Amino acid sequence: MSTDAIVLLKDDHKQIRKTFRDFQKAGPRAHATKGKLVDRMIELLTVHTYVENECMYPAARERVPELETHILESFEEHHVADVLCIELAALSPDDERFDAKATVLIENVSHHMDEEEEEWFPQVRSALGRKELQRLGAEILEMKKKAPRSPAQPSALKKAIDAIIA
Repeated sequence: MSTDAIVLLKDDHKQIRKTFRDFQKAGPRAHATKGKLVDRMIELLTVHTYVENECMYPAARERVPELETHILESFEEHHVADVLCIELAALSPDDERFDAKATVLIENVSHHMDEEEEEWFPQVRSALGRKELQRLGAEILEMKKKAPRSPAQPSALKKAIDAIIA
């Protein structure tokens, strides 16, 4: 298994995209299935956001200053996803707004992942190099072990509050 940070983050993106596709393929009345898929989305996104915000983004900000605007935008996109995850977690899968809210989450996060992969991961790879990406990847793997799994966990809530008051 690679410990390259970008490879690990792209692997997360693949898992997230698969969960999104499964949700979109579920039928309009597949409330139980969609509820489980949203629970999975929330967990995947909470962990992924945590490691990006705590590890990858600070390193990229420091080493690739020309990406500052993109990284600040990414922090805000994560904040929007966190808010949607919190709201989705509170909704019943048969609520009339559940599918719509999940769809907005999917659209926003898909756009965010596309931007990362196409626009700034290549610049980060070039600036950081193989050794640093391996070191960051090892750090990400360790962080995932203690990462929050729900936006309601204290460490995830703190990040949401920090984003609001920052």
